[in-house]
Amino acid sequence: MAPFVRVTCSRCGWCLLTMLTLWFLAGCHSDRRSLASQQTPLKPTIQTLVVVGFHAAKTRGEEPELVRNPITGTSFMSWPILEEVVGWLNDRLFDMLVQGNGRNLIPPGQARGVVESIMVSDAQLGVHPLEMIKQVGKAFEADAVLTGQVYRWQDRMGTDYGVDAPASVAFDLSLVRPSDGAILWRGNYDKTQKSLMENLFDYNTYVKSGGRWLTVKELAEFGLEHLLTEMPIAWARTQEKE
Repeated sequence: MAPFVRVTCSRCGWCLLTMLTLWFLAGCHSDRRSLASQQTPLKPTIQTLVVVGFHAAKTRGEEPELVRNPITGTSFMSWPILEEVVGWLNDRLFDMLVQGNGRNLIPPGQARGVVESIMVSDAQLGVHPLEMIKQVGKAFEADAVLTGQVYRWQDRMGTDYGVDAPASVAFDLSLVRPSDGAILWRGNYDKTQKSLMENLFDYNTYVKSGGRWLTVKELAEFGLEHLLTEMPIAWARTQEKE
């Protein structure tokens, strides 16, 4: 049966996983529509964007459970995510932003020192994740911070044209303004690939997939591309130096 995809919706960074997981505390396999992306009426003008990137909602050794995103309040059923997965997603996220002509992007690796300094401060013990995001953004005098969580990552069991189990992923992204903690935009991608016969309502994405059963990385890239297309950023113009 031919597959069908319905999309609903840096470099360094996986090393942030352990630190971020400490303060991003808990708040499917089934294919469900993602929540509608929410954004302000006008595109926020961004000169500097800190890409904190993704972290795992659940890490190796933890039991699957419902996890609440402490920044957006949305909940997802979550499974343990490997560090390598988070690292790959952060690399792809940052690369896509660079290709989108972002003028001043701060990668997760560069933000690591700020996160570490905040985490080791006794005064910041138990700081709320949103407050942490605000402090990281202010440290770089940034206009916004981009962060997200990974909830599910299941590769296909099979080949391009026949599977026992399809690829399945779930993750979200949030754009936060450091000055006041306002959520400028949020979006999520929650997808388990289905065959064309199981879902006939999105033929265009079926064509985009080339009629194949996608790997989990291919499916995740579809989601990243879609979310970044939806993200309402207007890059500020910079004056040319004479």
